[in-house]
Amino acid sequence: MNFNFTKYSIVYYVISGILIAASVVSLFLYGIKFGIEFNGGSNMEIDFQGQRPSNEQISQSLSQFNLGEIIIQPTSNNGAVLQFKGVDEATHQQILSELNKLSEVQEKSFQFVGPSIGQELRNKTELAIVIALLAITLYIAFAFRKVSRPVSSWKYGIASLIALFHDILIPLGVFSILGHLYNVEITIPIIAALLTILGFSVHDTIVIFDRIRENILRRGMGQFEETVNWSLNQTIGRSISTVLTVEFVMLSLYFFGGETLKYFALSLIIGITSGAYSSIFIASPLLVSWYKWSARRSG
Repeated sequence: MNFNFTKYSIVYYVISGILIAASVVSLFLYGIKFGIEFNGGSNMEIDFQGQRPSNEQISQSLSQFNLGEIIIQPTSNNGAVLQFKGVDEATHQQILSELNKLSEVQEKSFQFVGPSIGQELRNKTELAIVIALLAITLYIAFAFRKVSRPVSSWKYGIASLIALFHDILIPLGVFSILGHLYNVEITIPIIAALLTILGFSVHDTIVIFDRIRENILRRGMGQFEETVNWSLNQTIGRSISTVLTVEFVMLSLYFFGGETLKYFALSLIIGITSGAYSSIFIASPLLVSWYKWSARRSG
């Protein structure tokens, strides 16, 4: 027995609308907290050989250096990552010396990124995401040019683009809230995860769209809504199994991969779940809704 996916389209749209609205509000209120790769600054990862001092003790001991806002993130029982404005090597060594007064410190890494480099990287990242979205939309519109009826091929591209915006906005909204509450920053690995989400989501959407195209070419136009539902029932098992396989790996990375991979894995968990939802419950039902709206206008 086939499930009628498009029958409940309005429910899917409402759920997605609420999530997207919440993400937009969060982004408007809190913005996105970018890491030093994009804003410039210093990143110091240290291990205390004894008991780790409290964040207040660390901040107080470094107040003399005028480091601006100091973000301190514990990484283990005795470790921490410190982020502050850019400093020269002399000040870097003085900071280490001051931390050693609290407890003996072993420095694991120190990174400095200039503000101009950070801004350039930020601009290139935004451009890369825009180009990826446009390229994906044009590719889908071209790939489905042979099925211009009953829905124009460019509408497949627009439906996929709407689904992709859905899949990017929701993780960004979550990280906006996490940045406000826990100082979680958008870093290069998270940007890589967002681009991966785009690829994964559009691949899942194309598989479903391709089955719709095959069924139209094989069975004729017939009832478009029935063809879309039939195609979704044929592909949903593959979509769910693929997503679960990836999610199990990402959950393992999140819980056991260490601090550096934690938020990379979280972004993929959120984005891939959102992508699976949008491919099944947003992109394909949008084609049907668009078809019905066009039919009402012409009728």
